[in-house]
Parts: sequence; C-alpha cells; structure tokens
Amino acid sequence: MDYLPIFVNARNRLCLVVGGGEVAKRKAGVLLDAGARVRVVAPQIEAGLAALTRVESVVARFEAKHLDGVTLVIAATSDREVNRQVSELAQARNIPVNVVDDPGLCSFIMPAILDRSPLMVAFSSGGASPVLTRMMRGKLEMMIPQNYSRLAAFAERFREQVKKRVTHPAKRRIFWENALDGVVAEKVLTGDEASAEAMLQQMLASEDNIVRGEVYLVGAGPGDPDLLTFRALRLMQKADVVVYDNLVSKPIVEMTRRDAQRIYVGKKRDDHTLRQEEINDLLVRLAKEGKRVLRLKGGDPFIFGRGGEEIETLAAEGIPFQVVPGITAASGVASYAGIPLTHRDHAQSCIFVTGHLKDGTMNLDWDALARPRQTVVVYMGLHGLDILCAELVKHGLPDTTAIAIVQQGTTQNQRVITGTLATLPGIAEREKPQAPTLIIVGGVVTLRDKLSWFHPQGS
Repeated sequence: MDYLPIFVNARNRLCLVVGGGEVAKRKAGVLLDAGARVRVVAPQIEAGLAALTRVESVVARFEAKHLDGVTLVIAATSDREVNRQVSELAQARNIPVNVVDDPGLCSFIMPAILDRSPLMVAFSSGGASPVLTRMMRGKLEMMIPQNYSRLAAFAERFREQVKKRVTHPAKRRIFWENALDGVVAEKVLTGDEASAEAMLQQMLASEDNIVRGEVYLVGAGPGDPDLLTFRALRLMQKADVVVYDNLVSKPIVEMTRRDAQRIYVGKKRDDHTLRQEEINDLLVRLAKEGKRVLRLKGGDPFIFGRGGEEIETLAAEGIPFQVVPGITAASGVASYAGIPLTHRDHAQSCIFVTGHLKDGTMNLDWDALARPRQTVVVYMGLHGLDILCAELVKHGLPDTTAIAIVQQGTTQNQRVITGTLATLPGIAEREKPQAPTLIIVGGVVTLRDKLSWFHPQGS
C-alpha cells in the first residue's frame, strides 16, 4: 500500500489553493463541498473562481506567509517551480500538500470521489493513472445509486437505538446486514421510510431479528445486458433465489449473484416447465422461507409477461414485492433493427399484440389492427405468420404493406427479414427464422435501410 487512505475533516478549516485557472477552480469546489474555507492565491484569478462563496481571493504570487493558519494545501499552477516551492514550504510546516499531476511533490493524493454523503467512496491509483480512477468511479456509479445517501442517513438515525437493543457485536452486525441488504433497505431506497422504520422496529422487537422474504419482479429487457436498468442490476446481485424465463438471455442470467439458487421456469411453444399457477405458488413459498426472490422476466414484466398475475398472488399472500420495469421487446428490438415504431410520415400510433395461436387460430381484433398509418408489433407470432398476413390483407391493409421479422433482437444473433404482407410468408419459409422473434408491420419498416444504426453479426 503506497498511501494510507484517510478522510480529513475540513469543515470550517482554512485550506489553500495556489493557482487561478480551471483546475484550481475544480479543486476549490471539492474543498467547498467538504465545508472548508478556501484561500486562493495567484497573480491572476479567473472570475468564476473568485466568485465562489467562502473563497478568499489573494491576487499575488505565492509566498510563505500565505500558509499561515492553513490546514491543507493544493498546488494547481502550470509552473512546476512554483508548485515545487509550495510543496517544500508546506511539508516543512507539516501541512499536507497535493500538487496536481505531480505525485513526486505530493504528501497526499486527491482521489476520485463517489459522493453519497454520508457514504463516501474514494479511488486512487497513487497518481499513476487519474483517468483510470475516474473510470473505476464511473463503474461504481452504476452500482451505488444516488439515493444510497438516504440509506446511510437512515442507518445513522437508528444506530444508537440498535446498539442498545442488540448488545452482542456479532449479532448486531448480522442485524444490520439483514436490514441494509433486505426489505428495509429497499423501502428506504424507494422513498418509503415510514414502512422501513416500522419494519426495523419489528426486527428489533423479535427475538431472532429476522426480516421477511421479498420478491423482485425484474424486467431483463430483450436480450442485450447493456439494456438492464441500474435498479435491476442491484437487485440481481441481492437475490438468494433466481426464478427465470426462457426469454432471459444467458449472459443476463450469469450477471445474477453467483451463489444464488437458479430455478428455470421457462415456457416454450408446447413445452411449459411449470404452469403459471405453479410459478405463482413457487414465488410465495420461497418468500415465506425468508428468501429474497428474483423473478427475472424477458422484456418488461407487465407487457405480455404475466407480471400482473404473479403480483396478484403475492399481494393476496401478504408477500412484499417490487416491480422493476424493463425495456420491452417492441422498443428495444425495433431500435436495434433500425425501425422506428412511430414516424410522422408513416405511423402516428403503435399497437402491441400477442400472436400466440390458440386452437390453430389467432383471436385478434383485425379491424383495429388493419388501419393505415399505424405500426403493429406482434409478440410470439412466428407460427401464425400466414394467418397474420392473410387476415390483415382481408381486413383492408394493402398486400404491399411492409413487414419485418426480427430474430433474437438486440443480441449478436439478431437477424432481420423483411418483405410485404404478400411475400413474407414465403420468404420466412425459405429463411426459417428461429424463435424468439418479433414481427413489425407498417410503413416504418421501409425506413430500416436508411435508419438502421446497429447491425449485429448475422442481421
């Protein structure tokens, strides 16, 4: 370890910044955010820096007297000789000093900071690569949402109460792990602190301090892991059990917690691992065992995902649950295929339907679908493609209407097959697209060659 990582209390303390340009302004801003009083010394000080509140501007060349009463120093000039002088004089007085982009003159390093006050995370490469530390901070930004500051403040508020009630240190640690990585934390993070407090008090009142299980209904999007939301990623790393569908891509399943139990409940055509009622009961049983259950669904849970049926059962059983929206296939797949769902010249409305065959037919409102200047997106319609095209023509759409099949959209196996209502069934017979697919009908399909921005391998 090249440097001792510490956090300095700079509140109401005088700190010196030597330099008057943009870099000095950034450093002064960090000190001000920490509650410090700042003295800036430079022959020229830009107006934006001088205008900062709680900044004492000294227009002069740096001298030793400017160190009087100072707790910490940052040198941010473009003159290495001045920076060296600042460093030597500060270290002679045992004042911590940082020289921007010159580790050899520093007695401390300014880290990249992830601020979730009172939770703070600092990154440093010991001055070797400031850009790398900022990149690492950016990665952690995705994992620690802004409202974690609310969670830290909540824990601080109840710290003494918990310490008095749970006196054994090891048991107290487990208590906080349960609280800060379970239902209580989720209530705080979603803004429901009243419920979080009630749950915390219930945990304190119980002999074993155990919190109830919970179910997370999370939309995994259409396949590309980059389309997951930050909240989805956070809950995927917390779950004890993962219950996932056939439409959830393998790379996304692999992003769940590695030690979590994984249960496949996918449905393929004429092949259902579990009936929906059995899945509902499974979620209830696992939650009642005190487990955090991730119900991972392709696309969005509430768009042909039967999420509504599952939360009805959970609510009836009194099981806490959360629903995390995902990018539905219609939006994600169409975007990656270069097909806008609406366009002023082609479609002023868009309708989503499921083309799942029942008793060999599609029971759809054909009159509503066969309207001009409208985009129709059909989920699970591949095996009924002949019926779909024939019925749309029968109910008024020209047989020259553009239509596309997108296979495994947003993944590296994406493939787009286009044609018209008259020609696509024959094209599909030759090309043999494989599920999962999405079908898009309407004039917007003609824009694909012009607007497509992302063509994965095989598309």
